[in-house]
Amino acid sequence: MTAPFILFGMFFFLLVIGAPIVVALGASALTVYLAAGDDFVSLVQTAWNAVDSFPIMALPAFILSGALMQSAGISRRLVHIAEVMAGPMAGGLGFSAILASMFFGAISGSGPATTAAVGMLMIPAMVDRGYGRSYSAALTASSGGLGVVIPPSIPMVIYGVTASESITKLFMAGILPGIMLAGGLMIANYVISKKKGYVSGNVHPPGALRKACKDGIWAILAPVVILGGIYSGLFTPTEAAVVSVFYTLFIGVFVHKELRLDGFRESLNSTTWLTGRVLIIMFTATAFGRILVENDIPGMIAQSMLEMTGSLALIWIIVIVFLIFVGMFLETLATIMIVTPVLLPVMVSLGVDPIHFGIVLVCCCEIGFSTPPLGENMFIGSSIAKVSIEEISAKAIPFVLVEIFVVMLLAFFPELVLWLPELFGY
Repeated sequence: MTAPFILFGMFFFLLVIGAPIVVALGASALTVYLAAGDDFVSLVQTAWNAVDSFPIMALPAFILSGALMQSAGISRRLVHIAEVMAGPMAGGLGFSAILASMFFGAISGSGPATTAAVGMLMIPAMVDRGYGRSYSAALTASSGGLGVVIPPSIPMVIYGVTASESITKLFMAGILPGIMLAGGLMIANYVISKKKGYVSGNVHPPGALRKACKDGIWAILAPVVILGGIYSGLFTPTEAAVVSVFYTLFIGVFVHKELRLDGFRESLNSTTWLTGRVLIIMFTATAFGRILVENDIPGMIAQSMLEMTGSLALIWIIVIVFLIFVGMFLETLATIMIVTPVLLPVMVSLGVDPIHFGIVLVCCCEIGFSTPPLGENMFIGSSIAKVSIEEISAKAIPFVLVEIFVVMLLAFFPELVLWLPELFGY
């Protein structure tokens, strides 16, 4: 048990003295390897394997697609449609940010990519309208997590492969939970905005929505093309990311005619910066997670929790709390790969459908995108809004609590997850 004490001791010590999360994760893992006398090369190989995979290739492609959509005018049109739909209600721009995240989530399949694409447009707009800078970043980071619940979803693909379950069925099952999470965020945003006096201030004339949809028809068709290709089997989600890049290039150059060389260069620069920041966290987090697995820490924690009670409802509560806690420290894909072999057999033995468990797992990982110390969306929102992680974390607490409530509903009422796949015969 020496390795876990060294791992967590070094990790929390580095966090307390103010070290970046990447340094804390990497240095604590490295310390354990050196203390055990293992070869340093094995640590690097373990971490490299985390980012040297086909599904991870979708991350830079989707981020590039999101950046290009801003230069090509696609993101602006999607956000405008969402803003017209929101109208002058309290928290209208926040409502628009959530809607835009839903729209873009159906394109990107990635929480960080959704946060980056929507945040680059919505955070400055919300700040200009008087919204708090940290609140704008917290809302955008929280709603950006919808990108991994609303299909296509990279984490769902990873879970499907790990659990040998139908990815198409997982995608179908994720639609209603994604809408419910978005609805919860909208309610929380409305209540907070009403209290703070945040408004959108725009009263749109009759026919504005029809005009906005007509102007943004190619933006609306983007998720149709991508999801249609996935559901029809024309390409995988990773290939869909590349398709979205070429679709955006075509629309930006030949249809909207707004994509210029400077915009293309800026998109490449932002993609390199955001991808590098996320991948280096994944790199160190996987090394950290590998030590947890080697010492069977997730297995011991899960087994001890499940031995506490025979009540399925209480077990669900324990599992959700455990998953949210793990998601605070481990990257989403690593979390799924680590806990699925441990928890899925236990949950199935208790009568839980694997698809049901998978959606709850992904939704818990969605919450992890906006919880420190590892939440990738928080880092992206912090960089765009130029505020500290601590400020965003405090403002994100109401949204996290609402999302936890929605996840509890999904766990206790499996029909909310399974009825749509059953309706379509999956």
